[in-house]
Amino acid sequence: MTPRVTVVGSVNMDLVATAPTLPRPGETVLGDGFSTVPGGKGANQAVAAARAGAACRFVGAVGEDTFAGELRANLAAAGVDTERLRSTPGPSGVALIAVDAAAENLIVVAPGANATLTALTDADRAAITAADVLLCQLEIPLDTVVQAAAAARDAGVSVVLNAAPARPLPAALLQAVDLLVVNQGEAAAIAGIGEQDPSRLLDALLAHVPRVVMTLGAAGAAYADRDGQRLDVPAPRITAVDTTAAGDAFTGALALAWAQRRPIADTLRWACAAGAVCAQRHGAATALPTRAEIDQMYAQTYGGAP
Repeated sequence: MTPRVTVVGSVNMDLVATAPTLPRPGETVLGDGFSTVPGGKGANQAVAAARAGAACRFVGAVGEDTFAGELRANLAAAGVDTERLRSTPGPSGVALIAVDAAAENLIVVAPGANATLTALTDADRAAITAADVLLCQLEIPLDTVVQAAAAARDAGVSVVLNAAPARPLPAALLQAVDLLVVNQGEAAAIAGIGEQDPSRLLDALLAHVPRVVMTLGAAGAAYADRDGQRLDVPAPRITAVDTTAAGDAFTGALALAWAQRRPIADTLRWACAAGAVCAQRHGAATALPTRAEIDQMYAQTYGGAP
């Protein structure tokens, strides 16, 4: 059966400028390119999961501006069910993104309609409880993420939380999480410590959640759980051109593999392969890979079929 993933999260239009270097505070730099690209961590991860092969539903909000139609169409074109994507008065979410020649980026998000997603309807909850996995991020109101996770937990649906952007999280949310996905900065914010050593961060997070995946950029990913399992997976060797949506590609593919209950080593390798394919392209949603592309990168890097 096709794995079912429901994503509750944000959808933005990304306004992307490229430049040789990123500006420092108070500095203006001359760019060399500009594009508008559908994005938002929630929408990106929904598209990533759908392109990887999931039956994906999206719960979110767009405004009533010129971006709204394109944002909705982008999700639908990837095969994401948008029945629970509501429209609200005012602007859609927007992300202002600067990318330099080394593929590093700076991002400022204006939430727009995402901030209006303050409560779930009965139909939203039905979309959550019908899934194999609920996937959430933190670009919508935190209370709504808590509501979604609680609905999933009560229905026996696995909860995957990508805790980005970084912030302290309430116990009610952490207690509902089955798998936490973070980078090192997000891990430190949740744990409330300044530690940057991955092993110590994983130990600190396991006091709050049963399983953690920590992304390590070009170094790959690390996994730990309360049963004592530890695993480090290297990333494919690539030349990155834009890392804007690489984490979303990783997380969307991870959610699908988690729904399929693949072995954790295979799950992490497949997610790393998805992130690597994405990082070799410019843009956000437009850079997210298909299942065939992920499988090809997996085979080239790790050997064999996933």
